[in-house]
Amino acid sequence: VQLQASGGGLVQAGGSLRLSCTDSGRTLSNYAMGWFRQAPGKEREFVGGIRRSGSTSYADFVKGRFTISRDNAKNTVDLQLSSLKPEDTAVYYCAASYLYGSNPTFYAYWGQGTQVTVSS
Repeated sequence: VQLQASGGGLVQAGGSLRLSCTDSGRTLSNYAMGWFRQAPGKEREFVGGIRRSGSTSYADFVKGRFTISRDNAKNTVDLQLSSLKPEDTAVYYCAASYLYGSNPTFYAYWGQGTQVTVSS
């Protein structure tokens, strides 16, 4: 699985970004997909994910600000980030698994990460 995350960048607080995860060799709809993030000096944490069924779940800190969706025709899984805060600054990773969960050890396949920086 050759996952690639893209769409990161620099945005002001309150702004939005859309991250996208794709894979050149595998069909992402066959996997549970998770989005994680890691800030400097902190552990990697679960942001949210989408099951093969299409149902989603999110970490408590998301509080309705982020949305995960699949586009099976494009073979992508997107993470829409809205109402961004400086504390959302991190490298964001997409990951694929046969089992869904918030534990990063469930996920065997990882993209390279994309940097999101939110200025105050």
